[in-house]
Amino acid sequence: MDVTLEAPTQQERIGILRKIRAYVALTKPRVIELLLVTTVPVMVLAANGIPNLWLVLATLVGGILSASSANAFNCYIDRDIDRVMARTKGRPLVTGELSDREALMFAWISGVGSVVWLGVLTNWLAAALSLFAILFYVFVYTLLLKRRTPQNIIWGGIAGCMPVLIGWAAVTGDLSWAAFILFAVVFLWTPPHYWPLSMKYRADYQSVGVPMLAVVRGRAAVGLQVILYAWATVVCSLLLVPVAEMGVLYTLVAALSGAWFIIESHRLYNTAIRHGEVKAMRVFHSSISYLTLVFLAVGIDPLLPF
Repeated sequence: MDVTLEAPTQQERIGILRKIRAYVALTKPRVIELLLVTTVPVMVLAANGIPNLWLVLATLVGGILSASSANAFNCYIDRDIDRVMARTKGRPLVTGELSDREALMFAWISGVGSVVWLGVLTNWLAAALSLFAILFYVFVYTLLLKRRTPQNIIWGGIAGCMPVLIGWAAVTGDLSWAAFILFAVVFLWTPPHYWPLSMKYRADYQSVGVPMLAVVRGRAAVGLQVILYAWATVVCSLLLVPVAEMGVLYTLVAALSGAWFIIESHRLYNTAIRHGEVKAMRVFHSSISYLTLVFLAVGIDPLLPF
């Protein structure tokens, strides 16, 4: 029997590519990028040098699977409000590019895959931390806190801190004070990073009844909280200097970039109390640059002779 396999048509190829892009969008890749920025430098610090590159790759893959699972579950649970909010109307469960069943299957497969992958290729402590991150983000943040309290970002941010502990555990098989300080840096950084974004999209969150701080409090109150958390973040980052015996590079980067982050936070608050045009996204982008610089310094400092 002559069996001829036909190549996919142009339309079929376009459909496959669109489906792949939809699955990528489901993972919230920009969030994953930020999480991975914190993982590799922590592994370098934990190893006090260049760690095994296969271990780094295995940890990154496991981290991507873990974050993808948590974000996919989040998109599935929040699909009702995503249909209303202008910021989220392009998500694949809203546009129909993915079905609810496809999203759930992807979330489960990614989550189970993350735990098994990290357990087999790194260690079971890293795998357990990955499982905790997924469960915390889904059950504590998305289901319990997000629609009930303005404290949602503060405590929900714990899930976003877990890549720090996962990276450290993958290298050492345990956790130390240095890892917990870096965990605390990300924990304290999350509110002043996200609250400016919620200021910009205040009407969106208000329309669906999500009590972000910017919805339930005025701009000045939010600006003051941003300042307090920015100061706490910078002070916490400097605690790493004596605890992990960090060198000149990290100390300078943490201090100078921290000063910049604090100045931007004060500028947001000063504009708010004067009833001026608040440029909230300036602080949002500054916070990303700040965290990136600090963690780059975490990864480079152990490689320097001073």
